[in-house]
Amino acid sequence: MTAAFINPAELATPSGFTHAVRADGTHVYLAGQTALDAHGVITGIGIVQQFERALSNLLTALHAAGGGPEHLVTVTVYVLDMEDYKAHAKQVGQVWRRLAGPTYPAMAGIEVARLWDIEALVELQGVACLPRDGQNVSDG
Repeated sequence: MTAAFINPAELATPSGFTHAVRADGTHVYLAGQTALDAHGVITGIGIVQQFERALSNLLTALHAAGGGPEHLVTVTVYVLDMEDYKAHAKQVGQVWRRLAGPTYPAMAGIEVARLWDIEALVELQGVACLPRDGQNVSDG
């Protein structure tokens, strides 16, 4: 197996992790992303703004690994307050469609007691599958 460890300059400098790992050229494992800005500060007030920044960070890491939102096969959403997340599901969905498009990968939502960054309300982690040379993802 070959692996490329990818840390885009647009994201906060990681400490103890890698933003994306591309394995065997087709699989991209995306580290959990919160609403950190490039300076390592959580931005956004409320779940919707933080979700937007976290998704943007996830897609930035994926893009740096050579993929796009259409290559996502699974995303896990970790939230501090599931009821708050569900109450804003429509706005979160609008953010998803604006940044990632109209389709969704396999997803899970998990309520947690705390995230690494104490100010974070949401964290997104994902896996993507990139096409082999000249092959569509749906071609197998």
